[in-house]
Order: sequence, then structure tokens, then C-alpha cells
Amino acid sequence: MTVLADLLNSIFERTYKRVSDAEMFDQRPLRELAQELVTTGSETRVLSLAREILSRYRLLDGGGKVRFFKDIAQQLNLDPNRVRETLFEYERSPSRRTYRAYADSAEPKRQEFIRRLNQMPGATERLVKMRSDLLTLGTQDPHIDALDLDFLHLFSSWFNRGFLVLRPINWQSPAHILEKIIAYEAVHAIQNWDDLRRRLEPTDRRCYAFFHPSMPDEPLIFVEIALTQGIPNSIQSVLSEDRTPLPPQEADTAVFYSISNCQSGLSGVSFGNFLIKQVAADLAVGMPNLSTFVTLSPIPGLSRWTEKNAMVPNDALSPSDVAAAYLLEAKNSAGHPLDPVARFHLGNGAIIHAIHEGADTSDKGLTQSYGTMVNYLYDFDIVEKQHEMFFNKRIISATSTVRAKADRVRKTITDERT
Repeated sequence: MTVLADLLNSIFERTYKRVSDAEMFDQRPLRELAQELVTTGSETRVLSLAREILSRYRLLDGGGKVRFFKDIAQQLNLDPNRVRETLFEYERSPSRRTYRAYADSAEPKRQEFIRRLNQMPGATERLVKMRSDLLTLGTQDPHIDALDLDFLHLFSSWFNRGFLVLRPINWQSPAHILEKIIAYEAVHAIQNWDDLRRRLEPTDRRCYAFFHPSMPDEPLIFVEIALTQGIPNSIQSVLSEDRTPLPPQEADTAVFYSISNCQSGLSGVSFGNFLIKQVAADLAVGMPNLSTFVTLSPIPGLSRWTEKNAMVPNDALSPSDVAAAYLLEAKNSAGHPLDPVARFHLGNGAIIHAIHEGADTSDKGLTQSYGTMVNYLYDFDIVEKQHEMFFNKRIISATSTVRAKADRVRKTITDERT
């Protein structure tokens, strides 16, 4: 797919170079260029306008970007009256023509604007960064919220699993990719090149990342894996500088200890579940001795939740007890787990397997979860069933040991109140 992407990129570049310099520096307001972009029938003009808009957007400060988003959101909005008229026509006389008229009217021109910007070579990465700006600069403007949904709608198609390429990352990978692994690591910071080497070079370590053909040098998400005997209960043991690497053939467990989303502009585009399943399948082919697939995950919202609800660990309640209560009972407005990591893994069909105290003694670990971590177990024979139970019935799967901890919290609170 990379070869095909390079070929298409080369064709677009040659086409674009035919555009004259005069066309490349159109100083009209961006809103006027945007209007022309969605209406012109000239492919050459589309390339010229797309480059002009993206180049000038990059020079805007924060306030200028917000004004740009507002202009695009309002100027290229759909026409509610037209939507109602075409829907009435389709209901009265269903046909290819009336349905096409309705579909065209129901899609805001903002989406065609984004599509046409994306025709410029290299534009996909710029558009991902543009949405990152939109999320960072976000306002309470409902039009801008709608523009974000347009981005999300298109990105969900452009970055669906069929277009993604899974690539192993190792110590021999290109330096510019390794630099980005260091920069994007969001769970357990990589301190330096020696630290990265310890995570990639040993025979009992693996790392995989998803890439998109339009962004071949930008990982979208990556996962770091430790091959172990048994399920670990401490990130310190996994990342220890003094540990002796385990021969892969002696490992029975694959531990997903860090999963990092690299592109904030792709927030809300779900491909992490595909990453875990494909990596597990890839590992199983090469190492049939692996029988257990599990995470060693942080609990980022635990301390904040316990402090808010006056449930800070004490002599009666241990950190693992309150962690169990938090993971099983703290919910968001949709009825899903409040904790984002729990929501991700449980939504993928995992089970809360075990909770460990003193598992992350870093400053970050102690601050966000009293040093507590959790194993989510992936049993790939039942993950689809677990996934359906989670989304359809809001059922959180957990072992009896974890549930007993949550029950202890509930009983302690009841006893204190009586």
C-alpha cells in the first residue's frame, strides 16, 4: 500500500506543479477561498485553493484559527429549509433522483470542503493537526461542535481498519520513527535512548504500531508488550533495568503494558481494539506457547474520584479496595465506566482480572492512583460476547476476587453510616 500511496502522491505532485505561481498566492479572505473550493469544477483549481488555504491556516494564531473555524462552520452549513423540502419530495415520490437531492442537502458543505482540502498531497496529516487545534481551542459555539462532528465522520472512514497497516517497531527501525515513539509515549515516559533500547531490543519485548498510507512516518497508535511467565503485578518489575531477559519460548503471557494514542486529532476514532486483537493474533502465530493475553494498566482517575467522594484509602479501606469500587461502580452519564482506560478495555471485551497495590511507585502512579494498577484479561474465545454484554447490558465483567473487594467497600460504608 505504501508503494501505491507514493505513486499517487507523485501523480498529484506533478499535477499540482502545473499550477502557476499567480494562482498559489490568492490574498482574498479565507472564507472566500473556502466558498470557491467547494463550488469549483476544476481539479487544478481545487489543488491550488487547497494549498493556499492550508498554507495560510498554518500561519494563523489561536484567535485566527477560531475565527476560521467559525466562518467555515457557519458559511458552509446545511440549509434546514432545503433539507425539509427534499425530504418531503422523497417521501412523496421515492426515486433515485429525489433521494440524491435529499442526501446532497442533508450533508453540510463543510464535509466537501474537508474532502477537497484532502486532495492536496500531504493534506491528511495537516487535517489531523487542524482537528487537534479545533479540539484544543474548542469553544461553546454549537457550529464549531458541528464542524468537529464533520471531521470525526470523515476521519472514521479515512482511518478505518481496512486502510491501516500494522508494523513492528524494533531497535532497527528508522531513527525518526523511534524519536516519535519516545515523544508519543503517554503511559510510562521513556527517559532517553537507553530506556527506549531496553523496551525494544531484548528478546522478550515487542512493540507494534498502526500506520496510515497517507501518513507513513506518523504512528497513529502503538503498544508495548512484555513477554513473561505469569501475570506481572508491578510495572517496576516489567521495566527494571536489572532484569534478565526471558527466552521467548519460555514465555506464557503477553503483557500489554503501554498503549499510546499518538494523534490527538484522531480522538474518537476507534482503532485501538483492532490493534490489540491483531497484535495478539500476530504473536500467537509466532509463539504458540503464549496462552494468556493481559494488560498491566494505570487507573488514571482513581485519586480524583476517591477524594471527591470522601473514599480516600484508610485503615478500613485499602487502595485496591477503593480501586475495585471505582472500576465497577463509578459511571459516566452514558452508564459506562468513568475511568477512560477501563472504558477502553472493557469495551473491547476484556475482564477486570486483578488489582495490585504498589504496582506503580512513580510520582505519577502515586498521584493518580496511590500506586495501584489493574490487569485486564483478554480471553479471545469470549471477547465478542463480553463486548456485547458491555454495550448492550452495561455489564462489567470482573473476577470474584475483584468483586469481593468492591463488596467490602460497600459494606464498610454501610456500617459507618449505621
